[in-house]
This record gives sequence, structure tokens and C-alpha cells, in this order.
Amino acid sequence: MTQHRNQAARGGSAVWAVVITSIAGFITALDNLVVTTALPSIRKDLGGGLEDLEWTVSAYTLTFAVLLMFGASLGDRFGRRRLFAVGLAIFTASSAAAALAPGMGELIAARAAQGVGAAIVTPLTLTLLSAAVPAERRGTAFGIWGAASGIAVATGPLIGGTLTEHLSWQWIFWVNVPIGLALIPLARLRLDESRGPNPSLDLVGTLLASGGLFGIVYALVRANTDGWTSTLVLVGFIAGAVLLVGFVLYELRAEHPMLPMRLFRHRSFSAINAASLLMFLGMFGAIFLLSQYLQTVGGYSPMEAGVRMLPWTAMPMIAGPLAGALSDRIGGAPVVTVGMALNAVGLGLWALAVEPQVSYTALLPALIVCGIGMGMFFAPSANLVMSTVRPEEQGIASGANNAIREVGGAVGVASLAAVFSAQGGYGSASLFVDGLVPALWVGSAAVALAAVLALLMARQRKAGGPTGDLANTVPAAM
Repeated sequence: MTQHRNQAARGGSAVWAVVITSIAGFITALDNLVVTTALPSIRKDLGGGLEDLEWTVSAYTLTFAVLLMFGASLGDRFGRRRLFAVGLAIFTASSAAAALAPGMGELIAARAAQGVGAAIVTPLTLTLLSAAVPAERRGTAFGIWGAASGIAVATGPLIGGTLTEHLSWQWIFWVNVPIGLALIPLARLRLDESRGPNPSLDLVGTLLASGGLFGIVYALVRANTDGWTSTLVLVGFIAGAVLLVGFVLYELRAEHPMLPMRLFRHRSFSAINAASLLMFLGMFGAIFLLSQYLQTVGGYSPMEAGVRMLPWTAMPMIAGPLAGALSDRIGGAPVVTVGMALNAVGLGLWALAVEPQVSYTALLPALIVCGIGMGMFFAPSANLVMSTVRPEEQGIASGANNAIREVGGAVGVASLAAVFSAQGGYGSASLFVDGLVPALWVGSAAVALAAVLALLMARQRKAGGPTGDLANTVPAAM
């Protein structure tokens, strides 16, 4: 009888863990793209220029990226449930601050704080879920968690557009508040506390990575306003590069590095992460500009723009499972290669079709091609990352890949916006298109380069076999 009660209690705890972590994963993933369709309304209400809109997106993705693995370490040291609740509190409070922001500066600061909260919450959702769910049921639990995050990314522009149009742009942030306030006590009551095997914190590595990435993104954002050879821009590029080199050198020698550099000695791991960075660079930068194009030039309302983005953002919900099944049959690398190639083609189709007076139907093929390509990228690329490392390193490998993707998104918004502002602007529909077209070609080139990297990896794995390459991985201890 006692054993039956214990099993029932564990089953109830597992259900609560799935519910709590999936909802938390949903709201943190949602805030990646929910702001995109609200950008024209935010600019109208709070003022500011293109660089302010860039920071509204990048402040979240950048802090999210550089603190992601640090957030997991905090949970390992101080307690995962405790830090999960702390992260939710930060995310909830900063969401309210974003909704109440009286100006662009305050909004950007609140978005950065949201990224801090999300960086703590997101990695801990998986560790808490793993601890609560029996091994034989984790596949289903992870599937539910992944579906929730996928739906958030797919519907982000639509949810943002709907809330902006029918309520106000502030509600894209207010919606997080009641959810966060409900999850915090539920987490305290329904989740078990646990700690990780490595309680060390890599403060130096975190500071070096954060400073380096901020310097480069800051320089990209300010380059067209201040001039590419201005003192601040050059200092940003140079200091950012020096700090990132310092980060790599420090991580090579650190006893408990945030990002073990030995992982990158595996050629397939390096290739898939470089490809992921370039993929997100092109994708995030393009979505940032295209969501504004649909409203500024196309004349659509925020909700209408969100609906018209669905063939791109929601297509992975259909193409993803098919791509996963196909990758089981022929391997993940060829599927990822084709997916990235389709994304490059889709962005190129956008660049060829976009005009001040073009109809939506003329743009639809590009959206569908990009959506199919994105769906063919996500699931197989995650499996590729996991297959290149040992089981005990999969957690940190996944965290590294997610962080690199977010960095790619932040750099993509900054770099494609820099191209846009150098060639065009918001002055008229034709001026917007003048800037958008070359930016899309840059995004297409970045994703095409990602496809080349994936193709090289596919050939390498075909030649050496999926285990042959692993055999050459350096030992775990450096």
C-alpha cells in the first residue's frame, strides 16, 4: 500500500512538473518573437529610431544567450527549484516593468532584465523535468515541453499582433504577469528541490563573454548612426573581439569552464554550431524587418501581419515531425543541409519579390519555403548536437547550442538592420524597400553559408560514419 502511494505521489509530481515547466518554457520562448509585430506601434508611442527597435529585440536575446549556461550553474549550486522561482520572479517583474515603460530606454532595460530571468528559467525547466519524470516517460515529457516552446515561437508574431491591435502593445508584456505569479507558488509547492554535481560558477567566463558580445552588437547597432570608423564603433568592435578571444583562452584553462572548448575539437560539433549561428543570424534579422514591412509598407494591422507570418513561423509544426522521421532514415545532416538551403532560397525569393505595392500572394511562396526550411532545421539539428558529444556532456552541449543560436539572433538583428539603414529607412515605402532588399540578400547569404557548413558535415559523417567521428573526440579531461 505504501509503495502504491509513493508511486502515485511520484506520478502526480511528474504531471505537475510537465505542466509547470512547459508553461514556463512557453512564456520565455514567446518573448523571442512576440515583440516583432508590435514594433511599429512601440515606435509610434515611445518614439526612437531603428537602433532603439533593434535593442528592444536584442536586449532580450543577448542577455538570454550569454547567461543561459550561467543560469544552469546557479541552479546546480543554490538549488534548481529555488533558482527556477527566482528566475520566474525576475521575468515576471521585468515584464510588468516593460509594460509600464514610459520611454525606449526603460523598455530596453526591462527587456534585458527579462532576458536575465529567462536565462535562469529555461535551462532549469529541463533539469527539473528530468528529475521529476521517470526515465521511461521522459521522451513523452520532453515532447510536450518541446511542443509548448515550438508553439510559442510559431505563434509569437500572431499573439503579439493580436494583443497589440485589440488591446495595446503593453499587453504583450502584461500577459506574462498573471502566468508568472501563478507559476511561482506552484513551483514551490509541487516541484522537488535538487542540486547538480558541479556547484562551481564561472563568473570570469560569463563577464568576458557578456562584455565581448555586447561590444560587437553595440558597434553594429551604432555604426550607421555614428559612422563605421567613429571612435565608439571601433572601440566596440576591437574591445568585443579582444574580450571574446580572452573568453576562449580563459575557458581553455578554467577548471570548471562555462563552455568547455574541448567540445569544439569535434569537427561536427563545431560545424553544426557555426551553422546554427548563421541560420539564426539570417532568420531573426529577416523576421525583424519583414514584420515591420508588412505593416509599414503593406498596410496590414498588427494582427493581420501576424496572421500573414504564419506560413513561415507555423510551418515547422508540420514540417518538423516529418523532418525528424526523415532524419531517422537518412541521417540528420542531409536534412539540415536541405533545410538551410531552402531558407536561403526563401529569403532570396523575398528579396526578388518585395516591392512597395506587391500583393501578399506574390510573397507567399517565399514564406512557405522559409517555413519548410526552418522546420527541417530544428529537430534534426538538436539531434546532431547530441550525437557529437558523450551522454554526460549532452546538457552543456545543448546549452551551448541554444546560447549560440540566441547570439546569432542578436547579431542578425543588428547586422541586417545596419544594412537596411545604410541603404534605406522609414521615410517612405520605396525607401523601406531600398533598405530591405540588400538586407534580405545578406541574410540569404548567411544561411547559404550555413548550408555549406552542414553539407561538409554531412559528407564527413558519411565518410567516417556516425560513430567514427566520435571515436576521434578528445578525452573528456583536458
